[in-house]
Amino acid sequence: MILQKNQILKIATILPYKENYSDDKASAASLWVAEFYKKSKFKKTNFIYGHTKSNKFLTNNYININLTNIKSKLKSTTNEYANKLIKELNHKNYSIVEIHNRPQLLFKLINKIKSRFIFYFHNDPISMKGSKTISERLKILNSVEKLIFVSEWVRDRFFLDIDKKLQTKTEVVYPSVHKQKVVKKKKNIIFVGRLNYSKGYDLFKEALVKILDEFPLWNAYSLGDEDRRTIYISHSRHKELGFINHKKTLDLLNRSEIAVVPSRWDEPFGRTALEASSRGCATIISNRGGLKETTDNAIILKKLDAKNIYLEIRRLIKYPKTRNKIQNISRKNIKHLIHENTKLIDQVRENCFPRFNINYIKNKLKIVNLYNQGQKLNHRLFNISLGKKFTNGFVRNGHDVLEISDRDYLRNNKSFSLIPNKNNFQNFLIESFKNYNPDILFFGHTKNLTLDTLDKLRSINKNLIISQWNEDPVMPGLDYSKQNISNINFYADLVDHNFITTHPSVIKNKISNDNFHFFFVPVDKNIERFDVYKLRPKNDLFYAMSHGVNRATLKQGTEDNRINFLDKLVKKIPNIKYDFYGFSNKQPIWGNDFNNSLINSKMGLNLSRGKPTKYYSSNRIASIMGNGLLTFVDKKVQMSDFFNKNEIIFYSNINDLSDKIKFYSRNEKLRKKISKNGKNKYFKLFNESKISKYIIDLSLGKKSSMFK
Repeated sequence: MILQKNQILKIATILPYKENYSDDKASAASLWVAEFYKKSKFKKTNFIYGHTKSNKFLTNNYININLTNIKSKLKSTTNEYANKLIKELNHKNYSIVEIHNRPQLLFKLINKIKSRFIFYFHNDPISMKGSKTISERLKILNSVEKLIFVSEWVRDRFFLDIDKKLQTKTEVVYPSVHKQKVVKKKKNIIFVGRLNYSKGYDLFKEALVKILDEFPLWNAYSLGDEDRRTIYISHSRHKELGFINHKKTLDLLNRSEIAVVPSRWDEPFGRTALEASSRGCATIISNRGGLKETTDNAIILKKLDAKNIYLEIRRLIKYPKTRNKIQNISRKNIKHLIHENTKLIDQVRENCFPRFNINYIKNKLKIVNLYNQGQKLNHRLFNISLGKKFTNGFVRNGHDVLEISDRDYLRNNKSFSLIPNKNNFQNFLIESFKNYNPDILFFGHTKNLTLDTLDKLRSINKNLIISQWNEDPVMPGLDYSKQNISNINFYADLVDHNFITTHPSVIKNKISNDNFHFFFVPVDKNIERFDVYKLRPKNDLFYAMSHGVNRATLKQGTEDNRINFLDKLVKKIPNIKYDFYGFSNKQPIWGNDFNNSLINSKMGLNLSRGKPTKYYSSNRIASIMGNGLLTFVDKKVQMSDFFNKNEIIFYSNINDLSDKIKFYSRNEKLRKKISKNGKNKYFKLFNESKISKYIIDLSLGKKSSMFK
């Protein structure tokens, strides 16, 4: 989906069903949502969903979901909530669905609603159902456009034992406040929060009683409640006000001198500390969870006990200049302001959709195509380059392309030590992006693009789409595939789309990502230029392979199943004229020599490393079939989904292959007919223009098919 010019985002914000969105009992997540809503540019198109018994909602865009199973042990309230939301949201066609703090709800909605998802964590992910395990958290990460955390501490907890490079898909947006006018202070000490052990209320009690006895001009207030109350403060100058609404709480903070937040538990953030500090309270906090991220001006307790709380309160009372200095700095230097962080949230929302201004007006994109052109002498990749086919396809679809060859750059820009300078290449890329300002980065088969550079390229253009391609094998059990999968995995989670020449189901257990797409290696009229069925080749069967760019022997200790297969084939039908390379002491063949040999054979064998695998295609089949050679393919590759027996020859085993090679070597007329049919069908289905359009469409979020 593309966000077109002047198109307005429709946003559904989903609260946990136990989250009270009311004036009298709003908790941290509700306040977070309400405050940011009021300042958002999407105020008119953002609707908030939840389950609240009160009729006094925090904002007027709230849609209440009535639930019947709240107290039922026989039915799932989460399921009822999810089902009602699915019906409601699909009816409204929201662009974005934002889910707060309930991973299980995300999993129930993600495949039922045609929207993009943003997920917000307000609490420790490790403690929540649906995000306790690494696999659950990775599933969340792969299911959403963006993850938002209320503190760095919460984000660090999410990425516990997970690769930090995946954090590029995340953002920290802190609970925020407004600047307040100066209000005359009273000698009040205030505590806001649950009146229990985890919030340190017992420590506050012990310190406070001692303080009030020592300083008779001071008073204290406790705001909050607790269902299972065990801690009470009994003092004539202390009042417990219970749970009062947010506005009254802020008013009391405005008028108080000192606030204490002595939490034992790891606070995900600590909104109370932020609000107290921003309203000019000299604030004392524990060093737990995200509390220290709330403000730079709080007093952080070195040791969390009643004695230290008492000493810090006493110091603030005894030294009013120190107290006033902390109060003034806190009020002036508020760390998290609502208008700044609202802009960040709105930007995150907009960035869920590519927005093309100048370049996209007429569907003309600017594309950086990064691949190894292989421009050195006699280099095979330069002759049949897949990257070059993509460039040709992009251009023929009306787009502008900047080609960059990573290995050629490094090869031609060595340092004095004759070692390629990878840092120079990163700088070259960054500067190229600044000048060219592409819409899409399309790259394949490189490890020379660093993850840090990827981040910088995205910062240059927030709407940049990044897609990776790979044509090498990913067959299960193949040693070569293990390294290739690792190469793909290096970028897989950081790019928007991954394109491979094998059906994605083959690697579903190897890569935890659903942004993989299959593409068929294209043919190109400028590269596959020959009609061999019109010529008189002297050889019967062509096959070329390599074990690395410039060597014909395998690394010690490794095997290639193709060698045994070809050896057996030659022995079965010795009278066939073979033209094999990289096999039986014949060196690999490259460049123009490759084409000269290819077109001098009537037939070609599409044999790849490892076991035959669903849809796997390499440039081999494009070279053979695209140049009009009769092509043999193993049935198990399932090419019959694309071609019939009058276009390509399928074999079941080596005996079947031998028989068919002998048959077609003697039947010229039939061979030529099938060869021609195969080439024509290939160019019809999988030419460079169609495959490039297919890749562009999927990269832009459009539905597309190679077969249209």
